[in-house]
Amino acid sequence: MPENLTWMTGVILGGGLTLVGLVISFVVWRAKGAAHGLRGVAWSLLPLAAGLIGLMNAVWQFVMSIVGILVGLLFNPAVWAGVALAGLAVVLYVVSGVMAARGVGTRSRGGASEEPKAARGGGQAGAAGAAKPAAGQVGAAPKNPKNPKKTAADDDLADLGDIEALLRKRGID
Repeated sequence: MPENLTWMTGVILGGGLTLVGLVISFVVWRAKGAAHGLRGVAWSLLPLAAGLIGLMNAVWQFVMSIVGILVGLLFNPAVWAGVALAGLAVVLYVVSGVMAARGVGTRSRGGASEEPKAARGGGQAGAAGAAKPAAGQVGAAPKNPKNPKKTAADDDLADLGDIEALLRKRGID
């Protein structure tokens, strides 16, 4: 492919692109109406204008340099290795986020993992049934040491009482 275009080649290329654009604009005009068709005509006239001004050589060089870069990237094995490493990094980041959300592979502030504490049977975990349930399993509800009679259902009802009072205050029954 030539690296530079002459002025006449730029005008011919711009005219050809303009003709293709005008045919497409005609089809759009018939399908969607005059407003869309006129917008297509406006865009279609730009390649011919660029050819007449002499800008088609600059546009040609720009397009050819972008194509050259993309072709160089496409056939370069080092680039594909970089793409594979970037994909691996994304997968590892997502997996670590899922693990952290589930509490798998995290350490407590003391620096020790939570699983070895339960396995050691430290002061509070005496029986085998008292061990912490596995991730994703439902265990017993946590006990509230301040008010052992108060349950999670009571907390929900207390919140509803506040909402009911607010609605009554606004005059909504």
